[in-house]
Amino acid sequence: MTGAEQRKKLQSQIWAIANDVRGAVDGWDFKQYVLGTLFYRFISENFALYIEADDDSINYAELSDSVITPEIKDDAIKTKGYFIYPSQLFANVAKNANTNESLNTDLAKIFVEIESSANGYPSEGDIKGLFADFDTTSNRLGNTVKDKNARLADVIKGVARLDFGDFDDSKIDLFGDAYEFLISNYAANAGKSGGEFFTPQHVSKLIAQLAMHKQTSVNKIYDPACGSGSLLLQAKKHFDAHIVEEGFFGQEINHTTYNLARMNMFLHNINYDKFNIKLGNTLIDPHFGDDKPFDAIVSNPPYSVKWIGSDDPTLINDDRFAPAGVLAPKSKADFAFVLHALSYLSSKGRAAIVCFPGIFYRGGAEQQIRKYLVDNNYVETVISLAPNLFYGTTIAVTILVLAKNKKDTTTQFIEASGQDFFKKEINNNVMLDKHIQQIMDLFDSKENVDHVARSVPYEEVVAKGYNLSVSSYVEAKDNREVVDIAQLNAEIETTVGKINQLRADIDAIVAEIEA
Repeated sequence: MTGAEQRKKLQSQIWAIANDVRGAVDGWDFKQYVLGTLFYRFISENFALYIEADDDSINYAELSDSVITPEIKDDAIKTKGYFIYPSQLFANVAKNANTNESLNTDLAKIFVEIESSANGYPSEGDIKGLFADFDTTSNRLGNTVKDKNARLADVIKGVARLDFGDFDDSKIDLFGDAYEFLISNYAANAGKSGGEFFTPQHVSKLIAQLAMHKQTSVNKIYDPACGSGSLLLQAKKHFDAHIVEEGFFGQEINHTTYNLARMNMFLHNINYDKFNIKLGNTLIDPHFGDDKPFDAIVSNPPYSVKWIGSDDPTLINDDRFAPAGVLAPKSKADFAFVLHALSYLSSKGRAAIVCFPGIFYRGGAEQQIRKYLVDNNYVETVISLAPNLFYGTTIAVTILVLAKNKKDTTTQFIEASGQDFFKKEINNNVMLDKHIQQIMDLFDSKENVDHVARSVPYEEVVAKGYNLSVSSYVEAKDNREVVDIAQLNAEIETTVGKINQLRADIDAIVAEIEA
């Protein structure tokens, strides 16, 4: 079986389990149990592999908890960031899941102990609260303890049956892929709420390539509204691990999604010391100010959300917003995220940000912010994408690429919303690798291509009132059929002649019959 076939089979199995075990519970509400169980299995097997250290004589799952010395535990936590006793391993819990009458409380205790094992260690902040959304006492699992245990056992047994093969690099990839597959399917089925925390992989791939284009290495990569971490992880997938020297940084406002992002990092074998995901509102409580600047920034922030804006008079003096001389409108925070990203960007780096199209042509404060960006030569490229690429929205979004090291003052505009840049599918359009490559080739060359791409002089952008809509600079192709009027008139004349002749013939026949 090929790797692709194995992935497809595994994804089919895991989605069937996710649907079978949830019963009448809504899939969106039940997701944390399936995702949390998959995570629990991964860290158990990953930890056991670390302890065994390729020594075939050691089977960590069969050891007694009593043989674990404080030294062993201390060393393991310093390396892995957490500790799991043999009795707490997923495999040992799964063995007796169907008959364990205290399964729900046992699981809750195990999760608390795994999290608390990191207390006082550098990994404490990365481990704390990871299982917070895995509520084993929730009525979503059932009204009685027996019902709860039965549902939990079904989930555990289902995840235990999944065949990931030997625990090596390929298995780690399969675990990560399975997790992202689940997240993407939950997002697709959740509509708008799903799109708020997951960027489809094909779009993530394009954004990662734009942000890291021609950078042989970056110090670190950052997403100020990271959701489940899909954009950060796409950067890891697309480039060799060593290219991101100091790791992956992100901030997320939603607590459940924040936990998903941290789990997602572990499931893609990014150790606690190589990622830093923080909880909080990026716009009014930003983290990582001491860690900036970043060589690569990727982001798909929420579209046109409300924020405090001018109601907080101190924000206009904030280093992120002050240079523009104006704050983003209170009803539309889009440019607040853009200015935040720009402030965190290094002098050699790029930021690729998914934006709502309206911010590129509206007046008022948004026009003034565009003026600041253009006058200071920060806008490298604006790319219009196809509609219906994201979960929960059909709008054709735009990618804004910012850079602080442009070689000239032109701004590139790419019209990538046409049928040559996506494939139609039942629920959502998708960009294939060939479509992404087309966009990257245009981005790299900066060449003018009729109806597709233009590099526009600074003066022209100024003359158009700092309008940055792609349609203002790239003329749409006229797909209407070209009609040759002379030929059409000749054909009409011929047709009229034939009709007249036919009428004459019919009149002659009628006259002959009546005679």
